[in-house]
Amino acid sequence: MARGRSAGGRDFSARGTLLGGVLLVAAALLASGCGRVIRAERPVQVTPRPVEVVEGEGVFRLTARVPYWMPGEEPGGETGEGTVAGMKAVGEAFVELLTPCFGQPPVRAERLPERGGIRFEICDTLDAGAYCLEVTREGIGIRSGDAAGAFYAVQTLRQLLPPAAFSPGGPVRAVEIPEVRIVDRPCMAYRGLMLDVARHFFTVDEVKRTIDLMALHKMNVFHWHLTDDQGWRIEIRRYPELTRVGSVRRRTLIGKDPGGEYDESCRYDETPYGGYYTQEQIREVVDYAARRFITVIPEIEFPGHAVAALASYPWLSCTGELYEVRQTWDIDDRVFCPGRESTFEFIEGVLSEVLELFPSEYIHIGGDECPTKMWARCGHCQARMRTEGIDDLRGLQGYATARVERFLQAHGRQLIGWDEILESGVTPTAVVMSWRGTEGGVRAARQGNRVVMSPSTYCYFDYYQTEDTASEPLAWGGCLPLEKVYAFDPYEGLDERERACVLGVQANLWTEYIPDFGQAQYMLLPRLSALAEVGWSLDRKDPADYRRRLARLARCYDAAGFHYARHGFGE
Repeated sequence: MARGRSAGGRDFSARGTLLGGVLLVAAALLASGCGRVIRAERPVQVTPRPVEVVEGEGVFRLTARVPYWMPGEEPGGETGEGTVAGMKAVGEAFVELLTPCFGQPPVRAERLPERGGIRFEICDTLDAGAYCLEVTREGIGIRSGDAAGAFYAVQTLRQLLPPAAFSPGGPVRAVEIPEVRIVDRPCMAYRGLMLDVARHFFTVDEVKRTIDLMALHKMNVFHWHLTDDQGWRIEIRRYPELTRVGSVRRRTLIGKDPGGEYDESCRYDETPYGGYYTQEQIREVVDYAARRFITVIPEIEFPGHAVAALASYPWLSCTGELYEVRQTWDIDDRVFCPGRESTFEFIEGVLSEVLELFPSEYIHIGGDECPTKMWARCGHCQARMRTEGIDDLRGLQGYATARVERFLQAHGRQLIGWDEILESGVTPTAVVMSWRGTEGGVRAARQGNRVVMSPSTYCYFDYYQTEDTASEPLAWGGCLPLEKVYAFDPYEGLDERERACVLGVQANLWTEYIPDFGQAQYMLLPRLSALAEVGWSLDRKDPADYRRRLARLARCYDAAGFHYARHGFGE
């Protein structure tokens, strides 16, 4: 009997064994999903709603072997300032999108293919943020006014891909995308989300996950609320006690806050609670957001909401008393002392480091809910008022705000604050964020100030999502259902000239009653999609069409692993 052959004549040589192994591996890969072809889904449903969607009848079959071409990195390929870095970020987003589908990154082409493949092009006839995405039987073409527009096109492509392409079961062989032409652009320049990390702290990874969520909805401003009475969350090297002392509260309230630090009805968990971001982590988040075309605006509260800072440095207060970081959620009378020159040396020292970390045009200083009780009996504050010719205590806040604004302007930045800053007078260059209804925003726009509309009645996502509060996790109060968010008109009551002063809209997630990231997502979604459509698609909103698209968006949430409320789906 010859070596390698059985009596039955079957080949057991090394070559035969190798071939058999290859066949077994191929069969295993097919069984695990590599042989799957994910069929196209119709109709095309994209959120926020595009300007134009024209569907064809065919499909494009996308595989890992289809090459893509990206301008900006080849010699002589730069088409404008920032295009190289911007298109590199778009390329990273595109690769990040497709790699999980195929188990390998897509292939980048050396040069623009004459036909077929996936092509990104910058087109100077399109506005900033605008794009045209065309899917044909031969390939995908994306033209955009800038790198941001190309990134938004990638987010639209994410919604064109069947969610099944991202489901468990291993990589797929091909994904079908319906033939379609989509023309799109944003209505408003500012489409924001504020996350409060002072009351409850979120890790760097959770903050990044929030930024991912924003990117899916084509939002472009992340407002990071970093300081408050209940915690100081940003490392300031010049003032290390801010994080050593100010970032930790001795205990945290359990249940609803009845009001009052020492109310006997309060219950506490008696567990120290803290956390802060190092400057390296801040830079990491800012860079992560920038690569998703999201600007990070920091908020450093001044002159109110200051107890965490005063607990760290008692000489910042009117009395110099030793305080604790606040353990309950209501407003505190203990605020910065604008009568002391050392207070301004402190805030300018803090902001100097903040400006090094955040390249954003706007720096938020809060300015909301600032009691003047301590100032009324403070000798330093009374002396300041006499020296500066200030007639009332609210005017003292205006003085403090104006000094900070001058400092920011001297460093090439602009001040933004909550609408209370209007009460003490603001310069024409200050930006007003209207939260106590839209009245503050309307007033600011009429006097020529730029405005971000963020009224609690439409934009506070710490409110309950349904009247049936017994079935919901504890929330701040009020009720803000999905339909009401979608109905928001940030231009109501404004004429054409005044509307030009409205930069955009912003959702706010205050976290007094949001102890973990799962609940944060639950409170944001799907309401964030409704506000995203207000900012992106205000001139083309359609409630019935939004409802139809919402079911598809929920499947995208599922594919991405986001946790969301079911109220918008009749559940």
